[in-house]
Amino acid sequence: MRFGFSTNAFREHSLENTIETLANAGYDGIEILLDEPHLYPGSADESDVRRVRQLLEDNGLAVSNCNAFMLSAIEPSETSRAAEYTRETEAFHHPSFIEPDEADRSARVEHTKAALETASALGAPQISVPPGGPVPKWKSDDKAVDEFVDGLRSVATTAETVGVDVLVEPEPDLLVETSDQFLDLMERVDSPRVGCNFDAGHFFSSGEDPTALIETLADHTHHYHLEDIPADRTHEHTQLGEGAMDIDGFLETVHDSGYDGFVTVELYPYEATAAETARDAMRYLEEHGWA
Repeated sequence: MRFGFSTNAFREHSLENTIETLANAGYDGIEILLDEPHLYPGSADESDVRRVRQLLEDNGLAVSNCNAFMLSAIEPSETSRAAEYTRETEAFHHPSFIEPDEADRSARVEHTKAALETASALGAPQISVPPGGPVPKWKSDDKAVDEFVDGLRSVATTAETVGVDVLVEPEPDLLVETSDQFLDLMERVDSPRVGCNFDAGHFFSSGEDPTALIETLADHTHHYHLEDIPADRTHEHTQLGEGAMDIDGFLETVHDSGYDGFVTVELYPYEATAAETARDAMRYLEEHGWA
């Protein structure tokens, strides 16, 4: 079990600076944000990818995951911007796989395919994607699931071609929130290249016990996200040890399961203190005997 840190906390920093910072902090890997300002597939070319690969090699970092979940580089259409959603949602969920406008849904699909190709060029094993998106009020969950399944089947073809996995990341207040919903989705998609980006805090916020789900989802889990969550289970990514989750119990169970991949710490709300936050998270892992 190795540890990475997600660059989505470093959106105020260059990717070069972020790579150096995380290497110096003691991480084994880095989750690269495939969006502006880091490595957006819509504008990155082969030389950009080569440069990033060289930076990673020079700093002794592996790619733990490629984050194709957040997407701020593409502006949703007026139709989608004007749509009423069931809850307030953050901008980086849009355009989603289940937008009102078909062109927006297609934009998310095409971005995901491009992200798979970029991840392949980086030598990354997988990308993570949102679990559908926020469901518009007027759209039934059944209809939204149908659209998401169609989108996933389309990107799965590319995933199978380039040899990179697509990992759906269940999240509170989006289409797929719980482990049962995720497992139902897997039955419908039925691709060996589609799996789970297991975000421990997301399951905790959805009222589940993430530790108990490790075995349940083991066959689908190719990567873990880790953060702490407040005691009221608000979906608020919190520094390790400062929330109510049993971080040590969770990591012990992951370790005992035989998982030998990456656990990536994801603390994107800490943009103003990204470097310090990454160092503090590593200090927690070291002091508790995990790193």
